[in-house]
Amino acid sequence: MSEEENKSEDLPNLKPKPPPRLAPQGIRTFTVCRNYDETGVSGDGVVIEGVTLATGQCVIHWLYPPPRGGIAIFDSLEDFLKVHVLPHPTNKTVLTFEDGEQQKYGDGWNEDKSTTKEEIN
Repeated sequence: MSEEENKSEDLPNLKPKPPPRLAPQGIRTFTVCRNYDETGVSGDGVVIEGVTLATGQCVIHWLYPPPRGGIAIFDSLEDFLKVHVLPHPTNKTVLTFEDGEQQKYGDGWNEDKSTTKEEIN
């Protein structure tokens, strides 16, 4: 068998396989909006766009400084929150996911920190 035939036979093996049945699946996108910026560094409004991966890892893209911002990778969304959201309760931060779910963090919100898409509309 020639080397070229060998390579063409391996092509189907290179295609991504679906994750195992018990593995988490999918990518979930979100934005981070700060109503205030207690540090004065990144500003208020939407300051981050991010994704959570099927592995549970969280990748964020800081939108400041323009035009490129910066990228950071966390082991989980919870780790990101511990570093950049929870220590700043006066920022009144809102995470909004692609399906419309919102999670609100900080001082001055209602008791319920999560709001579903239906409650927003």
